[in-house]
Amino acid sequence: MENSSYNPDVLNCIANLSNDEVFTPPELANNVLDLLPQELFRSPQTTFLDPFTKSGVFLREIVKRLDRGLESVIPDRQERIDHILHNQVFGIACTELTSLLSRRSVYCSKSADGKYSVSRFKTPSGNILYSNINHTWEGGKCKYCGASQAVYDRGSESEQYAYMFIHTDNPTKFFQNMKFDVVIGNPPYQMSDGGGMQTESSSGSAIPLYQKFVEQAKKLKPRYLSMIIPARWYSGGRGLDEFRDMMLNDCKISHLVDYSDSRDCFPGVDIAGGVCYFLWDSAYNGLCHITNYYKNTIRFSDRRLNEYPVFVRYSQSINIIQKVLSKKERTMDQSVYSSKPFGFRSYESGHKIAKPNDVAMLGSKGFTFVNRDDVRINIQLIDEWKVVMSKASAEHAGQTDNEGRKKVISRIEILKPNQICTETYLLLRTFKTEREAINMTNYAKTMFFRFLMSTILLTQNIARDKFMFVPIQDFSHPWTDEMLYKKYGLTEDEIAFIESMIRPME
Repeated sequence: MENSSYNPDVLNCIANLSNDEVFTPPELANNVLDLLPQELFRSPQTTFLDPFTKSGVFLREIVKRLDRGLESVIPDRQERIDHILHNQVFGIACTELTSLLSRRSVYCSKSADGKYSVSRFKTPSGNILYSNINHTWEGGKCKYCGASQAVYDRGSESEQYAYMFIHTDNPTKFFQNMKFDVVIGNPPYQMSDGGGMQTESSSGSAIPLYQKFVEQAKKLKPRYLSMIIPARWYSGGRGLDEFRDMMLNDCKISHLVDYSDSRDCFPGVDIAGGVCYFLWDSAYNGLCHITNYYKNTIRFSDRRLNEYPVFVRYSQSINIIQKVLSKKERTMDQSVYSSKPFGFRSYESGHKIAKPNDVAMLGSKGFTFVNRDDVRINIQLIDEWKVVMSKASAEHAGQTDNEGRKKVISRIEILKPNQICTETYLLLRTFKTEREAINMTNYAKTMFFRFLMSTILLTQNIARDKFMFVPIQDFSHPWTDEMLYKKYGLTEDEIAFIESMIRPME
């Protein structure tokens, strides 16, 4: 019987700890490295930095490529490995645990000066640094990362998650002002800010963190910069508006690889809005080559990222949006009310039995009653017909059903006169008549309406700006998809694309 053995790559077997720090599979790391000019791996002068290494997979795969690429330049294998590890490959670990893991992946020893290290260093850390530094608290928040002091000021015995690379004004200091040709990796994505309600399935609200690593990396002035990050920046949002504008207007981004469903990139990891990785080339100035992975298909396009105030991920959507906007109609973002339309938070509720002068209030647990005099804002809207939509999107903000289609809107309701809602719902529009409210509700249920929302809806929370492509209609009569397709002159291919993305809504 023929001998066989199974020797899996340990870095393929590591489970992801959370959506905050997602470990990179070796195959994905190599896909990112493939974007770089491959001659970089044939030069003994090229320097690489992963400033937030977790498993060490990027550094390990870089070493393997350099080992092959420098074979004719430095024929002796040990001399070649020594040169690569001492002069070309550098890292900064996220935590003490990941520093040990990364050194084990790269040096084959958790101590770079140990007897098992494939190249002997004078220090245990070698060129993979880690220090357990503290946050810098100002007003209850860390001035560098925004972490909550109440959550992360836990004493020296616990992990602080004060990531070295972004907790300094001068990131060049770590390697004595060394110049790096390539900065690459997969940074931590988010951090709890101490807000929100903590439950068994959620630690409360979190602030994005990955944009700080991109901004800090640019201070190093590398030739190339490549990172895997969540795609939520496409439409901005909390802490990301300035970063979105910076990315969209940066003509040095030569490649953007987009995964609508994060599970196609990180098996088993569900990240709302998907993920992407990009290549920033200091010598480039032109169109961005975009690759989109969606429903087992790959689509390519070359375009500018800043065609619109937000990034539209599907090139097929562009023509549809252009046809809609060419009518120069008012759009729904001008009519949707801001959060807390009547001043009540999601967790607020009233009493169960109506009293005189009460209004019914729809919240996350259904209707309760509050006194009309307690309504804080938009009092003049109480006696109108209102169309409201759940503020939480369906399918985790972009993940699809088994057929690859989205519902987008999880719930839409008509509130009668003398009915209001908490901030659990968005107030879309108000009307004098029930018929107009019904027509608006049916419009919102069309695939056309929900498709236009979905082009920029990358978070689970639906905000007013997500309606910027949705035109306001004449609600004196009902609307169907067929009527809307005809009004905006959509082709059969464009209609098929919409209906391949959005599922019918009863």
